[in-house]
Amino acid sequence: MRLECRGKRRRDPVPAIDDNQSEAAMQILSAHEAAQHIRDGAIVASAGFSGVGHAEAVTAALEERFLATAHPRDLTLVFSAGQGDYGTRGTNHFGNVGMVRRIVGGHWRSSHRLGQLVLDDEAEGFNLPQGVIAQLYRAIAGGKPGVLTPIGLHTFVDPRHGGARLNSVRFANLARPNRDDSWVEVVQFRGQEYLFYPSFRIDVALLRTTASDARGNLSSEEDPFFHELLALAAAARNSGGIVIAQVKRMVERHANLHAVKVPGNLVDFVVVSDDLATSPMTFAEAFNPSYLCAGNGSDLPLAAPLAFDVRKLIQRRAVLELARHRPSVVNLGVGMPANVGAVAHEEGIGGFTLTVEAGATGGVPADALSFGACAYPEAVVDEPAQFDFYEGGGIDMAFLGMAELDMHGNVNVSRFGGGAQKTVLAGVGGFINISQSARTVVFLGTLTAGGLEVACAAGRLQIVAEGRQAKIVERVSHLSFNGPYVAGLGRRILYITERAVFEIRDGRLTVVELAPGIDLAQDVLARCECDVAVAHDLVQMDARLFDQAPMGLS
Repeated sequence: MRLECRGKRRRDPVPAIDDNQSEAAMQILSAHEAAQHIRDGAIVASAGFSGVGHAEAVTAALEERFLATAHPRDLTLVFSAGQGDYGTRGTNHFGNVGMVRRIVGGHWRSSHRLGQLVLDDEAEGFNLPQGVIAQLYRAIAGGKPGVLTPIGLHTFVDPRHGGARLNSVRFANLARPNRDDSWVEVVQFRGQEYLFYPSFRIDVALLRTTASDARGNLSSEEDPFFHELLALAAAARNSGGIVIAQVKRMVERHANLHAVKVPGNLVDFVVVSDDLATSPMTFAEAFNPSYLCAGNGSDLPLAAPLAFDVRKLIQRRAVLELARHRPSVVNLGVGMPANVGAVAHEEGIGGFTLTVEAGATGGVPADALSFGACAYPEAVVDEPAQFDFYEGGGIDMAFLGMAELDMHGNVNVSRFGGGAQKTVLAGVGGFINISQSARTVVFLGTLTAGGLEVACAAGRLQIVAEGRQAKIVERVSHLSFNGPYVAGLGRRILYITERAVFEIRDGRLTVVELAPGIDLAQDVLARCECDVAVAHDLVQMDARLFDQAPMGLS
């Protein structure tokens, strides 16, 4: 379809609060009192990244209310980054049948209860790129029709490949935010193809920051970053909705004006909770001062070396890319890629700046339930601005994970498993925004999964026990990354495993490096479920990778 100008969308919001309270000044409430102001059918947007910034006290109280009264129900939940602990915290509090009926999220894996609702067809599920959701908050705040971008083209987000839907269920009683119930459309604009993500209303925004003053001005001086706080608060306010903010404490006056990230005129209710169970810095750490200390890129403290295992083998090969190509700006994905910076630090490799989509620039990125934070960063910006920089071509080299890889170089990180294996609904997070924009994309992962064991000796690799599942398949089950499309944009793409390195050549996945001690036919080609090409100039992987001693790269 062609992009057309539309009139201003009429808003018919579900009442989020009582009419006589809508113009009231900011009020301080308990978490349970705040939960009472969220009505059935509301569109609720939750701010946060991992455990940082998630209003844990409020969402826990909201779940308690639902379990006791069956209200609020039929909610639409929107979130950009994953907000969970793989257990019961974060957006997992919404994971009750009937409580939410539509979920629009970026990263899902840490909120497995939400994923299960979608897999069981108890809620409509949509997976949009994290950066797009963050930028949609700004578009909604500014009264704009939506976000026009190439991000998501030729992936499962593209309507020609699924339209971001994670299941096919539809609930007739839900208010539809768009005329055709689509969250993404293919459009032509000035002769180019784009995806258009329409704006929608937000009835309730849930935030968590460090402190509030009596007028509701919110500061984040003890938070590692401030994700999409301002954009989301303004989006809810200008949608006619409400903003509920959880803070650690009230202050008479903020000591540092520049720590104030949300002005009080956007805030309706403040919940004070200094309990570490509901207000930790991250879901892994009660408090880590290194996330608040500025570094200059050259004085980072040395941490204990990471364990020498199969993950570190792959990370060491990734560090060789840093040493050889000397990128200026680097992004590290969650999981295995997150520790590439730590391994580079061990090897004395510098001269590049690490960035994380949550907003930090410089320092050493954290992993697991603290992912998004950086120790000793040089600067922190808000999440929508970080994605602006990324999508404009600011990343020289990105290191990302891969759950499945196919014969064309396509990658799946968003939904995998099924059959004898449990289905994992991970979501893409910022993966699509980054993988379609970085100048060089390096994917990291083992060749097989499920029981893989390896050993190294004398600069050679030995497969002690082979993994039960092949990760290189004929066709990925979920199209998170379209290799031929991105290669056609002129990007360099590399796929690193513990025993071989691959590239796309002539449209086919091709082995270009082989680990010493590995048999090409038996240990690589026979472990792939598809036809993989072999480069005529196949070379041996650097033997230093398979020795625990430093590689001497500095």
